[in-house]
Amino acid sequence: MGKEQKGSSDKKEGKKKKKKEERDDSPTPEDGQKCRVCRFPLLIAVLQLLLGVAVTTVAFLMLAISPSLLARETPHWAGIILCLVSIVGFILYCISYLPDERTSLQFTVKLLYFVLCMIGLVISVLVMAFAGHHHSQTSSFFCEPMGGDCVCTVEPKDQIARVFNYEGVDNCEVITGTLALYFLVQIFLNLVQAVVCGVGAFIMWKHRYQVFFAGLQIGAPSMYKWQRV
Repeated sequence: MGKEQKGSSDKKEGKKKKKKEERDDSPTPEDGQKCRVCRFPLLIAVLQLLLGVAVTTVAFLMLAISPSLLARETPHWAGIILCLVSIVGFILYCISYLPDERTSLQFTVKLLYFVLCMIGLVISVLVMAFAGHHHSQTSSFFCEPMGGDCVCTVEPKDQIARVFNYEGVDNCEVITGTLALYFLVQIFLNLVQAVVCGVGAFIMWKHRYQVFFAGLQIGAPSMYKWQRV
């Protein structure tokens, strides 16, 4: 009688151990730090902030050459927008992680960050288009000083050609040299900025829709593992 009770108790303990092993085969939940890095890399927010400051600084340096430069020629607005995107990213990083967006605050901030990253990507491409056009234009300018300003045109022999007047510029080499160089710098910075915004948006999309665990764990043999897709 005692042997039967002992045998039944050993069987129960064996079943418990087997269930425990099967549960141990399931993926361990990610800790808070790892989850935060997956849903929003801190490095991307830092890069966005640095690039935003760099784009804004170069734009104001361009504006210091001549106050007559247009807003599309000095894209400080693109840098300011990227700084705002990075601030939203830092806020998202500081929010306590809850899987599947169980709080409306987390869902709202994640959606806002994704939308802002896409907007930043579009704006960066737009700035690159403007900067490329103005760089090719200023590189082909023929300029001459006139009354404390610099008057430039693409075709000096054409009497009806469009004339570009840069106020407060005594040395016209600043327009054809320094300003053209600033346009090249803006193209490079906004190219990197577009890549960073695209990576940020892709990580947000991948974490929400592409990374998940597939398969049945309860009642499955221990040899079958969870598969991460």
